[in-house]
Amino acid sequence: MSDEASPSEPRIEFDQQRLAAYLKGKISGLGELQSIERFSGGQSNPTFKLIGSDGAVVLRKQPPGEILPSAHAVDREFKVMSALQDTDVPVPKMLHYCEDRDVVGTPFYVMEYLEGRVFHDCSLPGLSPDERAKMYDSMNKVMAALHQIDPDAVGLGDYGKHGGYFARQIRRWSKQLDLSRTNDVSDHERVRDWLSENMAADDETRICHGDFRLGNILFAPDRPEAIALLDWELSTLGHPLADVAFNCIVFHSKSNEYGGILDLDYKSLGIPEEADYLARYYERAGRTSPVETFHLAFSLWRFAVIFEGIAARAKSGSAAADDAESVGDLSIAFARRAANLIDASG
Repeated sequence: MSDEASPSEPRIEFDQQRLAAYLKGKISGLGELQSIERFSGGQSNPTFKLIGSDGAVVLRKQPPGEILPSAHAVDREFKVMSALQDTDVPVPKMLHYCEDRDVVGTPFYVMEYLEGRVFHDCSLPGLSPDERAKMYDSMNKVMAALHQIDPDAVGLGDYGKHGGYFARQIRRWSKQLDLSRTNDVSDHERVRDWLSENMAADDETRICHGDFRLGNILFAPDRPEAIALLDWELSTLGHPLADVAFNCIVFHSKSNEYGGILDLDYKSLGIPEEADYLARYYERAGRTSPVETFHLAFSLWRFAVIFEGIAARAKSGSAAADDAESVGDLSIAFARRAANLIDASG
């Protein structure tokens, strides 16, 4: 894995022996639990590599402490990835889900361990232009494959409501903003009001990942191919263009804003232009209606609210990553970008 996704020095908030006793005989391929390593990077659900006498698996749990309603839904992650096991969307094999909080303090699930690379810097440093182009294309292919799946066909027809996705999301994230505000959120509120008054068409229902970005994709260790789409805690049934617009935030943010490429000569790096990237997705997914200003502004605003939640968790001491406070400051930056996009659209 890349340095940003490698197991770090242990910071384990639960009892290893209690977990070992619980897992004994439940997980094939692990054997006797010998050690635990925490994965660094990421701001959501704490993730650990469990190393046993027969191999390794991955445990993912809710963070400790108070969390916002509906946040960190590890049960939903387990359900959606279980449903996608035999589709064209690459996901790790799900091995076990546990609701009992007495084991590690929160609900958790266990999945197979896959060796690979994660890149949180969307400029993909250290790779060739050809490798970068192929990685972006592989990400594009996975996104199109996800949106072509009929939710009913994989048992996810009840995974969320049908239709009205954007209206529900705006209500949901407005509530989250009210619960977690720690900064000046005047831009957040202005964008929220504009979104409510300029709603895009919302008559499609597909499986939406909810956080579809490069940093949530595991690439093969030896080739530019996506082998797993990770971090499904925000997934639901929704409008596919929400995923697409969120995936394109990289083209609308700078390198010091969570690894964007807006300020880079990314074409010379082998990364496609946004219009070409979108055209390839439309072709693969069979789309005729494109991403609009509404979709991009919504995605930037929602990301801003997510960062505001990270800042709130940092303030309460329950954040999943050590840099949560500084990352939370990005809340203001992304809300401003959404506001600027709206202003530019006239």
